[in-house]
Parts: sequence; structure tokens; C-alpha cells
Amino acid sequence: MNKRGFASDNFSGVLPEVLEAITKANEGHVMAYGGDHYTASAIEKFKQLFGENIDVYFAFNGTGANVIGLSVLTQSYHSILCPSTAHIQVDECGAPDKFTGCKVIPIDTPNGKLTPELIKPQLHGFGFEHHSQPKVISITQCTELGTVYTPEEVKAICDLAHEHDMYVHMDGARLANAVVSLDVDVKEITTHAGIDVLSFGGTKNGMMLGEAVIFFNPELSKNAKYIRKQSMQLCSKMRYIGAQFDAMLSNELWLKTARHANAMAKLLKEEVEKIPEVSITQEVQTNGIWALVPKDKIEKLQEEYFFWIWDEHAGEVRWLCSFDTTKEDILGFVDLLKKELSVN
Repeated sequence: MNKRGFASDNFSGVLPEVLEAITKANEGHVMAYGGDHYTASAIEKFKQLFGENIDVYFAFNGTGANVIGLSVLTQSYHSILCPSTAHIQVDECGAPDKFTGCKVIPIDTPNGKLTPELIKPQLHGFGFEHHSQPKVISITQCTELGTVYTPEEVKAICDLAHEHDMYVHMDGARLANAVVSLDVDVKEITTHAGIDVLSFGGTKNGMMLGEAVIFFNPELSKNAKYIRKQSMQLCSKMRYIGAQFDAMLSNELWLKTARHANAMAKLLKEEVEKIPEVSITQEVQTNGIWALVPKDKIEKLQEEYFFWIWDEHAGEVRWLCSFDTTKEDILGFVDLLKKELSVN
């Protein structure tokens, strides 16, 4: 039996409702490349979420979605500003750099979040031909450290960007977890805040595969279909991605799954805080916990409940909860922690 751990919400399986949707979509023949009613229905649901004046393009994975969005917004002489912890900087093997040709400029942050104050020192060299031209600010919601931007924080970044003729891209691989944490309408941190392009996550929230690229200004997306094709992200049998999103966006399933994952992380936090030998390093706002544990205990803990080491030198680890994490998983892991750390 495959045992659940805390490595990533990518490790989890597929939601039963999503598997059922795939099975239903597997009947008969439909138009390829998005010309099917499953894809149309999913796009209509996205418009109900974000507003009618959007364009939606499906992709296979998060890196592909980010590449499409950033490529649409830039020319190769531009630069992209992002936190130093951003997925586009750390975990995408230079794909955004390669496909956009842009210089990606990482900015150090204490908690994974950019602020206007952190961004402003990079806003120089406009019109100077020897300098990459700043064009995009990329933020992640929720961040790679599990923290969230409030609507006001997102709007402040968007206002700053637009004042400098720049765009804002949001990597929303775990957007659902942020929406639940903030308890806001998703439009408050996207449409109304001024986001230009959003990568909307599906895979980490219980889908088999698939992400969506949302353009909040259709004028921006007029070449997106060509860029998606060149990026090798155009799915011929798109009905299987469309059907998954159709299921996820029905009856608020995408929020229910995130709400559960966040609740499990909160429970784990509450239990871990009782162990003096463990120190939580980031505010727990979504489905992840970053913590310092004795380095000599990590390997043994991983044997029972696998998780990733975040900072090997410091002994910092990351524990992520998923839609299928159970209370028993949490309590079993906490018991193991106490046992290995000799806590009564």
C-alpha cells in the first residue's frame, strides 16, 4: 500500500469526482484541440468565477502555464522580477528564461512575498538600451513558503507595475489554498486587484493533470494560442483537461479540497507546537508548514512519512497537506516525531 506522507500535494492521487468526470468524457468522439463541449463548459465556469472579460487557455502543467503567460507579456529584451523563492526562479529548470529569452531577476524576501518597497530598487534603466527593460512582476499566491498576499497587497503591486507600464503575473498553482485562507472571493485577489495574467492550478488540488492560463485583458492574449502551441502545451484531446476543470469548478469542489488541506495543516501546526524540539519558521496560513527539526532525526522520520528537506544546512523541512490527508495521518506523524525526539 502506498503510504501518505507530507512531501507534496503533487504526491496525492486524483479526486473521485475528477476521475468520474474523465470517465464520462471518455465516451464517443468530440472535436479535438478544445473544440468540445467539456472545454466550453469549463471556460464558462471560469468566466463565472473571474468575470466575462477573460480568455482561458489550458495547459498540461504549471511550468507550461507560467511559460505561456510570461511569453505573452514579454519580449526577449525585457526582465521579469520575482521573489528569490519563486517557482519560476528555483524549480522550472530555467524554462521561463529559455522560452521568453528574458532576464529573470530574483528579489530576496523574508516570507516569499514581494512588496512595493522591495520592488522599487529594481525599477530603473527604463529606455536605456544597455539595460534589460523591467516588464513583468511575478508573484505566487499562495507563496512557495505558504504565505498569502491580501487583496490590498496584490493591488499595491499591480498599481506600482501599471504606473511603470509593466504587467503582473500570478502563479496560482495553489490559488485555492490562498482563497480559503483569506476567505475572499477569488476576484478580490485577481480581477479586482489588477492582475494581468494568472496561472490557475489544478494538479496540486486534486486533478490528474492540467492548469489554466487566465488573461484578464483579452487584448493581451491575441497571440496566446500560437505561443501555447510553440510551447508544446496544446493538448489535442483537451476534453480530458476541460472535463476535470468542469468538475473542479462545480459545487465549489476546488475550494472544498483546499479547505480540507488547510485545516489539516492547521491541525499539524497545533500538534507540532507542543514539541519544544521543533520550531516552525513561517506563519502557517495555507496547507504547508516549514519547520526546524534536529538534523540527525530527519532521515528516520522520512522513512515513515516522506517529506522534503527545504534547507539541509539549517535542518529546515517542509510538510505539505493534501485533499486526502487525514487526521490519523497527522496524529500518526506527530506520535512518530515525539518518539524519535524522545518527547513524553
